[in-house]
Amino acid sequence: MIRPRDGHDMRILDSSLTVAPRADVHWAFDTFGNSVALLSFHDSANELLIESELLLRRYGLDEPLARIARFTGAYPVEYSPDEQIDLGPYLTPDQPLDQQAVAAWVAQAIPQLPNGTMQVLGALSSAIHSRFAYARREAEGVQTPAQTIRQGSGTCRDFALLFMDAARALGFAARFVTGYLHDEIADSASGEDMTGGGATHAWADVFVPGAGWVEFDPTNRIIASRNLIRVATTRRPSQALPVRGTFAHEGAKLLAMDVLVSVTNTPA
Repeated sequence: MIRPRDGHDMRILDSSLTVAPRADVHWAFDTFGNSVALLSFHDSANELLIESELLLRRYGLDEPLARIARFTGAYPVEYSPDEQIDLGPYLTPDQPLDQQAVAAWVAQAIPQLPNGTMQVLGALSSAIHSRFAYARREAEGVQTPAQTIRQGSGTCRDFALLFMDAARALGFAARFVTGYLHDEIADSASGEDMTGGGATHAWADVFVPGAGWVEFDPTNRIIASRNLIRVATTRRPSQALPVRGTFAHEGAKLLAMDVLVSVTNTPA
């Protein structure tokens, strides 16, 4: 799951996928409309290489919070009857046992909720960004929101899940997003410093009436940014693994995995 989703805000101009050992590649859409490459291998090998090269054009808004807020309404959010049906799975908390801990944290972090929907979500993103320390973790899986709250630290995926379940607790429909991050500092030694570059990145989408799905990255406290390159959107983090599969051979085991993501500007 490494091919970005095309849309009015992002266009794929060119792409290539290299796999070793050789494999049959079959493309399919999952239940969320994400592009998934299914690989069937012919030969045994002691290393698996997956290399994806992309050329894309990403569009973004200047001052997105203020511009998007023009089209959105007051908080609490109200969805139409059709929207409530369509968004039902995205309104249910991913970790129901953590609901009390999440609600208590939101009440403590944002004691006075703003009146506007975008302002509420912006305050939530800022609270996660300022109150938790980013700590890169190699362990498999994602922390639950309660674990992140207790530890006071996490990865981009942990922050995305906390934001997602906190937004759902506030009555918003939210979903998980995996993709890539353009780190302007690393690319050009200018612009805004980013956290989470060099590997896959994660953030959240929230459906805001009047604006539709809006991206929030609490790790970097950015909203609808051109620096976010969306690959897949899912109901929960476990459905958005960039690479998954099985291998079998007598004595076979996974020794290590290296991931490198490089995003750079290309002159038009």
